Amino acid sequence: MSSFARRMGHAIADNRMLVAGTALVLCVLLFGVVGSMFVSRARADVGAGRPSRPPSFEYLLGTDQQGRDVLANVVLGTPATVKIGLIAGVIGVGAGTVLGVLAGNAGGVSDATIRLVIDVLLTIPNLMVLVVVTSMLTGVSVEGMGLIIAVLAWMWPARTVRSQVLSIRERMYVQVARLNGVSPFGIVVRELLPNLAPFVAASFVGTVAAAILASIGLSALGLGPQNEASLGLTIYWAIFYGALIRQLWWWFLPPIVITVVLFVGLFMMTAGLDRIANPRLRTTV
Repeated sequence: MSSFARRMGHAIADNRMLVAGTALVLCVLLFGVVGSMFVSRARADVGAGRPSRPPSFEYLLGTDQQGRDVLANVVLGTPATVKIGLIAGVIGVGAGTVLGVLAGNAGGVSDATIRLVIDVLLTIPNLMVLVVVTSMLTGVSVEGMGLIIAVLAWMWPARTVRSQVLSIRERMYVQVARLNGVSPFGIVVRELLPNLAPFVAASFVGTVAAAILASIGLSALGLGPQNEASLGLTIYWAIFYGALIRQLWWWFLPPIVITVVLFVGLFMMTAGLDRIANPRLRTTV
């Protein structure tokens, strides 16, 4: 193991914010993944039980207006919601990293073009575009929702990576590598990418959180996947049938609690990764 990897490992282990955030996110993931092994998918279908039943031994979180088991919807909807965020995060951050490295390392016309495109697209309200696009589509799937959000998820990672590359490429060890005859590709692989890892990781977590928030918001408006359980869809039906006014807490409260815990964990992970990436916040490296 290299000295850089050892130092990063110690920094992560000593970062309580990152460890706590990771633990919260893992708890939510385990709730969805492990819970789906014990919850029947048939219970999440319309007419699976009696409508609007309160919590009981048979239905621990009751049923909704259409007879669906709320617990089954929340358990099965959690992995689907996280899946949307992961798809958007992987594609968005992956594309943003490639473009950011290309712009920052190549410079010249490539840098000017990519920077112009990023600046123009960042002025467009993403939520408005997502609402318009999803309203024009019918029967969008979880994977399709992730791809739609990913199209607008690469600009901020690209901008962050580009700014870091512009700084890293002028450092002494990169200059020494150039003088030693290392190829541009070798400099990117050996010098730039290892030092960009904390920034890319922080961008990834932030992008996943933004994508999950966008997917829940769109689903709550009735613009998300309708044939697959998700946290946003559960909230949508709770709003549609007035669960809050009718004080059916077992219907609208569980997906909100899962969403809050997930976002607190993602926020803590982002703050912890930022402490590793930002020298001004770094305590041990």
